[in-house]
Amino acid sequence: MYALIIIDVQNDFCPGGELAVPYGDTIIPVINKLTPKFKYIVQTQDWHPITHKSFASNHENRNPFNSIETFYGQQILWPNHCVMGSRGAEFHPKLDTIRTKLVIRKGFRPDIDSYSAFYENDKKTSTGLTGYLRSVGVETVFVCGLATDFCVKWTVLDALKEDFFTFVISDAIRGIDINQSVNEAIKEMVDAGASFIDSDDIVSNMTTY
Repeated sequence: MYALIIIDVQNDFCPGGELAVPYGDTIIPVINKLTPKFKYIVQTQDWHPITHKSFASNHENRNPFNSIETFYGQQILWPNHCVMGSRGAEFHPKLDTIRTKLVIRKGFRPDIDSYSAFYENDKKTSTGLTGYLRSVGVETVFVCGLATDFCVKWTVLDALKEDFFTFVISDAIRGIDINQSVNEAIKEMVDAGASFIDSDDIVSNMTTY
């Protein structure tokens, strides 16, 4: 059994958003082409309180993309984004969500950020996704979305740690790319055991996942 995991395709991560990923919206038609092929679809949704510790605005004399030390390690400070209930936190209106079985909201705890669909950044607090996927018999996951070098990467690495066969859909991801971070993320995912696949190979080779 297979699952499609769609990472953070939200307004704030698309052009015009508060933390826009370059060309982030260009993956939406690719994802929409894929969703009819999957029985199980999971979406993640960044969902932050305005007081979130990862927001640079909540730290005196700090700017977006500065770093701080936290109890769970180094934390990049971000512009305010995906604030609970805001338009920026909504899924992009062109994304097909009708087949989604589960939405995982992450980053709602004020003191800890959350990149992965499986664990928060302390690498201990589970989102419950592993249990859900196991309960419906999923053994293989296909990951797409935003951003390659952050939430996609950490989702892929945690999926592998949880012993799922893991594919990254190469034409359905886009990255922020801070100092070559996209290339580094791709290498890290490959070295950990992830496979990369093109969306056309999924569409042409399988009738339903």
